[in-house]
Amino acid sequence: MVQIKSPEQIAKMREAGLVVAAIHAATREAAVPGATTKDLDEVARKVLAEHGAKSNFLGYGGFPATICTSPNEVVVHGIPSDEVVLKDGDIISIDCGAIVDGWHGDAAYTAFVGSGHAPELIELSRVTEESMWAGIAAMKQGNRLVDISRAIETYIRRQPKPGGGRYGIIEDYGGHGIGTEMHMDPHLLNYVERRRGKGPKLVPGFCLAIEPMVSLGTPKTEVLADDWTVITTDGTWSSHWEHSVALTEQGPLVLTAPDGGKAKLAEYGVTAAPDPLG
Repeated sequence: MVQIKSPEQIAKMREAGLVVAAIHAATREAAVPGATTKDLDEVARKVLAEHGAKSNFLGYGGFPATICTSPNEVVVHGIPSDEVVLKDGDIISIDCGAIVDGWHGDAAYTAFVGSGHAPELIELSRVTEESMWAGIAAMKQGNRLVDISRAIETYIRRQPKPGGGRYGIIEDYGGHGIGTEMHMDPHLLNYVERRRGKGPKLVPGFCLAIEPMVSLGTPKTEVLADDWTVITTDGTWSSHWEHSVALTEQGPLVLTAPDGGKAKLAEYGVTAAPDPLG
């Protein structure tokens, strides 16, 4: 069952989303050469404490940290560690969430560590992020879940990959509903799987975490012995971007974006819903 939220509940999710945005800002500043992924986890923990919020990652299914830190070939669910030291030229996807009064926010971004990154890595992150926004722009009344999947996949497939070939759209992981839990129905694929049908119709009160994951090679992944860390099977590097989004009577509201998604959605000809927190 899809959980439909009231405007008051969406406002509470916006509070959680702004805490997530604050974690993103702080960890992005801290993701420098020489920092460990455990350092980034400590930064996130402090931001949560400052806002009186809780982590929805710590303890989830036994996950041992506040955020997920996934460098280079790690796609998702990387565990922060003192042993993982960031190096100049790395990329790292940071996935985090927050709970405020029982309501959840969840978002991820890919950061560039230091400088001198290959153009193909810069383009990989750009394509992944823009495909997310294409999916968010498709979150309209009357559309169905598959329309978001189609928008994400179509955007990725239309982008030329430096050096030739195709980007790998990760198959085993995707977006999800969000609200009183971090992961709820429905599951959102980042590509169209016709056997799954069109999915539910999008109506006001629908809230989704939209999160494409894209690699420079394979769409296939494997889980390491720690039962969490997911890597590409061919070792190619990957990017992960995510926002939590609510569909309102006035359009989509990007709960985890500082401006509610106003600027980026305007590029797609979509007007973001007014921010319930002003």
